[in-house]
Amino acid sequence: MSGDGDFGLLSPVSASPAVVALTGDRSVIAAILDVEAAWASVLEEAGFAPAGSAGVVAEAAESWAYDAASIAERAQGGANPVIPLLADLRGRVRQLDAGHPGGAVGALTAVHTSLTSQDVLDSALMLLAHRVVSALLAEAKGTTTALAALAEQHADTLCVGRSLTQHALPFTFGLKAAQWFHGVAAAARRLEVVELPVQFGGAGGTLAAGAVLTEGSSSSPFDLADALAGKLGLAPVPAPWHTNRLAVTGLGDALAALTDSFGKIASDLLFLSRPEVAELGEPLAAGRGVSSAMPQKQNPVLSVLIRSAALQTPGLAAQLHLAAANFNDERPDGAWHSEWPALRQLLRLSLGAATQLRELAEGLRIFPEAMRRNLEISGPLLLSEAVASSVAPLLGADRSEGKARLQAVVDETLRAPAAEQARIYTKLLREAVPASKLSDEELQAVLDPANYVGEAAEISRRILAAYPEFSHSNPNGADRG
Repeated sequence: MSGDGDFGLLSPVSASPAVVALTGDRSVIAAILDVEAAWASVLEEAGFAPAGSAGVVAEAAESWAYDAASIAERAQGGANPVIPLLADLRGRVRQLDAGHPGGAVGALTAVHTSLTSQDVLDSALMLLAHRVVSALLAEAKGTTTALAALAEQHADTLCVGRSLTQHALPFTFGLKAAQWFHGVAAAARRLEVVELPVQFGGAGGTLAAGAVLTEGSSSSPFDLADALAGKLGLAPVPAPWHTNRLAVTGLGDALAALTDSFGKIASDLLFLSRPEVAELGEPLAAGRGVSSAMPQKQNPVLSVLIRSAALQTPGLAAQLHLAAANFNDERPDGAWHSEWPALRQLLRLSLGAATQLRELAEGLRIFPEAMRRNLEISGPLLLSEAVASSVAPLLGADRSEGKARLQAVVDETLRAPAAEQARIYTKLLREAVPASKLSDEELQAVLDPANYVGEAAEISRRILAAYPEFSHSNPNGADRG
């Protein structure tokens, strides 16, 4: 990280060597150089650069040889980093070419010929995104595998479902885990199919220089662009996309959707790990969750960091759309430039949060006893919907009359102190329903939360079955990128 200059001091969710290695300034430089080296190879193979020139360019394009701080400072002169980096690359190519064992091969002719800065930087950022997304999906699949296991293990673990912060109905922790899985798997599948295209167009998006280069040959500028896409592992495109930014906004939307799903899980965990709730706990690790002033605290910092990322990414995705809507002319005056930091921060936050969430999901501590304790706070009142469905027909000439009598029971119960409500509700309900119509055993069955979780198990099963590629670990052990 020493060459990056930004260590993430104020963004701890992405302050890890793994994230920096894929998104730091050094990785941006490497991606730009990879594009230039791949293009040199394309030109040589097509006969538009001397034999041996691609090897010289590839050797010159080793990212360790470039001063990121110097390039960043000099980028102000041309408003993008490709220009100073290209100057440095040409200098290294010239030096290496002159010292080539078999004599100079004229490798400079293979550097940037018929390209423009936007071709290189757009393609480089797509290449950077490709590398980050691969790692991000590996982390997401690690998370979904862990969540799928929790959903299966806790299919019958009762807990309370909450609506608008209040107890609503009996629920299962297995279904909660399955719904977490659903959010992440659906968003990850969406990210998997996002196309990351190569960019080509030349100075004005007309491929004029490329047309001159290929004139009289069997190749066209489009053939060269397709070859470049193949070498970089990017998607080929039918035409330049200089000013049509769906490739960028589509990626941003998919990243934001994925971190939305992370944020949902983190928000739930932040509540469920409160001491007065205590249904879940983050994995324990030495030095994690500490407070500078209160030694007894065990803060849920993984959830805090994940949520912090989820709160930032929608604004960054919106910035990409704002830029796209203001791409004037054939190269815009500032809109393009505003994309770069927003896209990179989206990639950083998404990958950082994915790494944190995987650790959280794989080590999540589950406390079924606390879930049952909280379920019993509302006691039989939690089954009032079930009672209304099964008991109301027994209490009057029509269902509406029976529901009105049951509502009166609920209203009277709610006037009592909370600690007494469960006992009072059961007593009033027993008094309202004749034993001849509903025995004590039948009433207890109605008031058993395990009997009113609907299709929770089937919903979980259907969710996991819909995303089989996300519900099981890779048998070859290649889950983690």
